[in-house]
Amino acid sequence: MLRGIDVSAYQSASYSTDGLAFVFVKATEGRTYVNPKLAAQTKRAREAGLVVGFYHFLWPGNLAAQAEYFVSRAPERAGDILAVDWEATGEGSFASTAEKDAFLRKVKQLRPKQRVILYCNRNFWLNVDDTSYAGDGLWIADYVTAGRPRIKAAWRFHQFTDEPVDTNVADFDSPAALRAWATPK
Repeated sequence: MLRGIDVSAYQSASYSTDGLAFVFVKATEGRTYVNPKLAAQTKRAREAGLVVGFYHFLWPGNLAAQAEYFVSRAPERAGDILAVDWEATGEGSFASTAEKDAFLRKVKQLRPKQRVILYCNRNFWLNVDDTSYAGDGLWIADYVTAGRPRIKAAWRFHQFTDEPVDTNVADFDSPAALRAWATPK
């Protein structure tokens, strides 16, 4: 298992990269928000030689516009991973399964040479999702033992705690294996 974290505007741009193989950086949300630390947090990960992913916090509605907004702001480099963060908004609303699926497909259409994955928590995966569509891979949040999420589906990334930061593991044998997967031919 490889270790990684995910960061947003709530975290420092000078986060520790010790022992990490990857970092996911929040890029956008909806159709108007861009993480003000996006460039600095990305630079930190790249300087440490980590695999970098970017995520978009999905709101219900305007899926094509949100996908276009996300890919227009998320850096585009071979080997970068793109993810949709599918969960309840601060208002308690959330995109439907059909909207989540449409967003994943639109991002993949716009960036066909990049891996596009789904991030969601265990409850959404088991009780809200009715298609089990996760694009190129599932990033599951379940705060239990690292690498042992309580789901039967295959997963690529597992967020297992948010203390002191969102900490994840990836189901790859080595950083080279992760890089190879993240750079589809």
